[in-house]
Order: sequence, then structure tokens, then C-alpha cells
Amino acid sequence: MPSYAWPPDRTFWTGTFPDHTTTRTTPYLFKGIIPATAAGPEYVLAGFEAIRRAHTAGAGIKAHARVYVGEDRRDDLLPTVLTATPWDTDGDDTFVPWMQDLLGTDRFSLVINNLETVSPGLAAGLGAFLESLIDGWGLPLGGAEQVAFAGNYAGTAFGIHEGYEDAFLIHLGPNAKNFYCWPAEQYEKLTGDKKPTYGDYQALLDEGEHFLLEPGDALFLPRRVFHVGTQKTFSVSVAMPLYTYPYAQILQDRIFPEVLASLAGQGPDDPLNEPSEMANAASDPGAVAERLAGVGRELLLVAADRVPEAARKHAAQRWATLRSNGGWELTEADLSRQEAATAFDPEQVMPGAEISLITPYQVIVDGERVLLRGFETGIDSATLDENTVSALNAGTSITLPDTEELLTAVRALGATGGLHLHARSADTEDTAS
Repeated sequence: MPSYAWPPDRTFWTGTFPDHTTTRTTPYLFKGIIPATAAGPEYVLAGFEAIRRAHTAGAGIKAHARVYVGEDRRDDLLPTVLTATPWDTDGDDTFVPWMQDLLGTDRFSLVINNLETVSPGLAAGLGAFLESLIDGWGLPLGGAEQVAFAGNYAGTAFGIHEGYEDAFLIHLGPNAKNFYCWPAEQYEKLTGDKKPTYGDYQALLDEGEHFLLEPGDALFLPRRVFHVGTQKTFSVSVAMPLYTYPYAQILQDRIFPEVLASLAGQGPDDPLNEPSEMANAASDPGAVAERLAGVGRELLLVAADRVPEAARKHAAQRWATLRSNGGWELTEADLSRQEAATAFDPEQVMPGAEISLITPYQVIVDGERVLLRGFETGIDSATLDENTVSALNAGTSITLPDTEELLTAVRALGATGGLHLHARSADTEDTAS
């Protein structure tokens, strides 16, 4: 079995990875690439327990769990799972019978979206993998997400289905999983269309490319590949889709609305707010349509001239936001961020205290803006010198000096949920011997 550096180095992404995946177009199983210290089933179960804790507290969070029995989504059973007395958290040996008892079935599936927002351990561990991917391959403009699949299900609850983004499926164990893939053309030839296949699909499995996933393996799943997982015993996998949103979607959702809004007239004296003419009631609306079309063409020409600057601003903001959030997609209802921000005591920010960044987040200085964990801090970038930022981003702990501007900046950074703070020890007076 090949041995890979952890995290994967740049030569892996520029050489090994494209070579094994036919320039990133075919599935390939990288055996043993994820060390157990970076990611394990216990991280996923801890994230699920965090979701249960948030549910009990009535906290609105982005991460959510879904329960399946076979291929049936059982939202009616979810409240029971979220409110039951916790299982013995020593491991999956107690989690599996706990779920079986609550669901009244031997086989089940638990799916968790945005796991990175409830599992700091996985955000950091798989964040190292994502950081190396960004450095060696590129930055997905929508960021990445973690989706956990835990259970002893006979087959993925979604059936044989198509993936719409490039993704990695990282298997954490403790037991193995069978995985099958089909190129879109082959799947369509076998089934007659591109709809998911449910139920008994054994005949299709015989035609698919088979992979045996074991703990520490990472399967690359290119976009538009059909796939399904099957297993007999309990295991946990985490899918990491890379959201490479189409440029047209980014323009339509974010840039065009901003540009078009900038064309709105500024008050009654603005020529753009000139009232429309009274329409001749005896004629058809053709003249009105012609006038609207003419004004529309003029405005769109002006808008086209404004698109480049709006695109530059949006790209810079998106870039800084994602890099400061470790490459994970930004969600406001991030439980881990909320809890880290609450744990940060600004009153303990004083000379002699130590600070360090929470992995995998970064301080990004973008012109006059300073971002951490995806959020602007309101800090004057001039108060953070380049050496301080570089040291923090390198994982170095910094002892705070007696500089009020820097202490104020640290308090603002801490409010993002991106800093660890180690309070200064109580002063002791020297005593004569």
C-alpha cells in the first residue's frame, strides 16, 4: 500500500492525484491517507451529541441530522433520537444498540449535514486535508462541507444517485464499507435514464466499479458519477463536497442584483426617475414596450460597464471569507463558532496572556479589512503588524504585550470564535529569603 504524507503535499495534488484520477475525472481510492489522529468515528458521534445539546437548548443551528430506516426518511423518529438519554459515549459499541432501541429496527442510517460546524475536531483534522487541497489544487468558490453517513444500513438511503460536485468520501470505520461507482454514460445505458435507483439493484452492482473502503481511506468522487454504498456492520464515512458554483449562478445570485440596484434613481431629480409618459389608451401597448426596451438596453449597457468592478469586489470578499474560515463554507448558525466566542472572555485579554488561533481558521488582512473565521472584525488593519498575523497563522502562541491598540484588536478577534485565550497567571510577589 502506498504511503502518503500528512497532510498531502503539493506534489500529491499536482502529480499523484491527477495521475491516478485521469486528470480528476475518474474515481480513485487513496488507501490509508487520513490518519486516525485527524479523523475518527468518535468525532462524528461528538458532533451528533452537540446537535442533541443544541436541540435541548432550543438553539438554531445550521447542522442538522436526518434518520433513515432503509430508504425511508423518518422525521417522525428524529425528536426521539434528539431528546433521549445519551448513550454511553465510550464508543460505537453502545451507540448502535442505543439507536436500534430508539428506532425499533436493527439497521439504520444517520446523516448529518455541515458537520464541521458542530465537530471542532473534524473541522481541524479534515481542515488540514482541505488546506492542502486548496494549496495544491485550488479553492472551491463555494467552500467545502462535511456530510456524515453513520449506520449499518444495507444501502445508502438515497439509492444509486448522481453527485453534482467533485467530492472526497473519507471512511472512518470502525468497519469496512463497499462502494460502487458508474460513469453517467454507463449508468444511463444500464437504466435508461439518470434517475436514482432504489430497492433491489444487485444487478447494477455487478456492473459497477467496486471499492472496499477501510478506516483512513479517501475515495475521490468526480462530479456526475453515480454511486452507492453498502455495508453489513456499523461504520462512519464523511463526504466532503467541493462547492464549485457556476460563474453564472454567482453572477445571478450576488453580482447582478448589486449592479442593477446601483442603477436605481436617487430621488426625483435623478434622470432615471423621470416618470413614464401617459400611454395612448386608443393604441396597443407596443409603444410602451418599445420605450421600456430602449431604456432597458441603455441601462444594461451601463450595468455591463459596472460588472468588472463589482466582480472584483465580490471575488476579493469571497476569497478572504473562505480562506479565513479554513475553506469551509460560511454559515452564520455555526454552533462551534458560537461556543468558542462565548468561551472567550475579553476581560482576560491583558498583558501577559497568551493567544493562539483555533485550527484551521486564519487571520486574513484584505486591504483595510481584517477577517477571522469568515467574519469581518471591524479592526483597523494597521493595528496588526505582518509578523503578528504570520505567527498566528503559523499556529504560534503569542504572549500579549502592554499595547492597548493590540489588546483591543484581540478582543475583536476573539468575538469571532476564532481564538484560544490562555489567561495570565496570577502575579506573585518576590519574597526575601
